[in-house]
Amino acid sequence: MRVCATCFRLFPEGGFCPVDGKPLVDVGATQPPSDPEDPRVGKSACGARYQLWRVVADGGMGRVYQALDTVGNRTVALKILHTDVALDPVSVERFKREFQFSAALPHDHIVEVLGFERTEDESWALVMEYLEGEELRTLLKREKTMSPEAVLRMMSHVAIGLTGAHEKKIVHRDLKPDNVFICHAGEGDLIKILDFGSVRDNSEGSKKLTVMGTTIGSPFYMSPEQAQGLPSLDHRADVWALAAIAYECLTGTVPFAGSNGPTILLAILTQDPKPPSEVGAAFGVPRTLDDPMEMALAKNANLRHATIGALADAFGHAYGLEGDHHEWAKVPPSELKARIAAGLPAKLAGAPAKLDLAAMDASMSGAAPVPAPPGAGGFRHITPNRDGGSATEDDIVMGVKPPLPKWMIPVVAGVVLLCVVAIVVAFVVA
Repeated sequence: MRVCATCFRLFPEGGFCPVDGKPLVDVGATQPPSDPEDPRVGKSACGARYQLWRVVADGGMGRVYQALDTVGNRTVALKILHTDVALDPVSVERFKREFQFSAALPHDHIVEVLGFERTEDESWALVMEYLEGEELRTLLKREKTMSPEAVLRMMSHVAIGLTGAHEKKIVHRDLKPDNVFICHAGEGDLIKILDFGSVRDNSEGSKKLTVMGTTIGSPFYMSPEQAQGLPSLDHRADVWALAAIAYECLTGTVPFAGSNGPTILLAILTQDPKPPSEVGAAFGVPRTLDDPMEMALAKNANLRHATIGALADAFGHAYGLEGDHHEWAKVPPSELKARIAAGLPAKLAGAPAKLDLAAMDASMSGAAPVPAPPGAGGFRHITPNRDGGSATEDDIVMGVKPPLPKWMIPVVAGVVLLCVVAIVVAFVVA
């Protein structure tokens, strides 16, 4: 094992640190540094097996360290609970379940969890494979958006990783850019899903740690049923979350915004997002993506893509790709880019034009039509109602009956007024 004497990153081999360019030295020739702000750094943990060299990340539940496994002679990540969190039995149980669930899943696109250990300072640690790269959140803060080929490769990897969990009736329930890790590689980034600490286990006889009605997850990527804490929540909540992530990656903004958690959840429950082709027009988001996105973000889970793999496939096909996410996951981004350039024009040419519903509404009311913005198609599909007429899906929110048409109010008011006048006249005549 090698270590950089400047940043104290550990590497299995190499002559120079790829981060700061400094020479690497044999790990046995130096000692772990100390940190006055963190007494764990520089010490050993879990029976002296792991040497903690540096802090990697800090979160609400715990802190992540890069450590040397002195038995396995490799670098690992130790996620150690904060002291106050370690005193909460439910938090500790979630931590333990993260180990159990992660260990039981395929690790091609899910971070491998190696152990669940007690620490010397009366806390608990998850021992995980160490990943070199960055969270998707970090990339988005820097770049704002991603290329279509990068988004499709990311979605394909996430779909493969979560399919194994969904087949076991395990819902991640906190899929967000912070939990999508990008391992940079020459032939294309490798995506790993992090943090299975908030999972929902829908398997028969499973132990529930969440009180019914409790909301768990990150508001921006939370499905309506998750926002309400409904017991019917299943894998389609992850379908919603991945679609919301893709929306942000392609357009530079989240589909549902708000100044705080409650306003975000209210938007999710009561509003429809703008079509991605409208919001992402400056980034070339095609209108062929509007329908798959509408389906993925349907408020009724039964209307979404049945599986997370189907979602990834629909997004790829919207860009003119042939095949499925299993194939795209292995294709280098440069080749995916070339395939999109070749297939998208024909896909756009064959896509039916969207109805200008704003102009139709204006013409029905007698008002001047309002031109639709370029690329806008709206998320409203006209569908038959029970009476054989028509209704728009965006008028039906979370099972609430649609509001009365605008023309109905003056008509009803007029009828009521005529009835009142008739009654008064009849009374006077009598």
